Amino acid sequence: MSQQPKWVYSDKLKEHFTNPHNILGEHEDPDTYDGKGKVGNVGCGDEMLLVIKVDKQKKIITDCKWRTYGCASAIASTSILSEITKGKTLKQAYAISPQDIIKELGGLPEHKIHCSVLGDKALRAAINDYYLRQGIVNEIAEKETHVVCKCMNITDREIEQVVLDGAKTYIELQERTKIGTVCGQCKQQASDFLQNCLNKHSV
Repeated sequence: MSQQPKWVYSDKLKEHFTNPHNILGEHEDPDTYDGKGKVGNVGCGDEMLLVIKVDKQKKIITDCKWRTYGCASAIASTSILSEITKGKTLKQAYAISPQDIIKELGGLPEHKIHCSVLGDKALRAAINDYYLRQGIVNEIAEKETHVVCKCMNITDREIEQVVLDGAKTYIELQERTKIGTVCGQCKQQASDFLQNCLNKHSV
């Protein structure tokens, strides 16, 4: 008699996958929220839409909802992100990293780390969208970044952070970000920048 496959994720991840929090309803209009961020590409299987409501006096996020096309890890990562985002200032929320999300979930397999990146990228995009709508353009961050992978919206700053987190090869970079998994035209540019980062940080 064959054994059932073992669940390799944490109980907390399982909880947020089977009972995800703060999902944006199909009939809810994202544009009624104060900020909206959309990242990813349905062509590779993962796309994330995240919206926020903001207390404009206190600059605190009061609500955070999302909608995704993705795997269990992407769903659980964004579910828990939507919980930890509420009550934070815009600056605190902007600083939430994939590592923070992974820690809250109790860990993720190496090949699923890219799923935690979607949520925090969508959150930053939503915060920047809020600033843009409010005319607070001086607060919009990452203006100096360069998009290396247009399909997945991966920037040079994100590649450098992945290198600092331990990636040393293009395959490892791709596993963590899904860069180059749609059209593949960015592979040479991404590989060159990856090598520059490795040289820069003497990795």
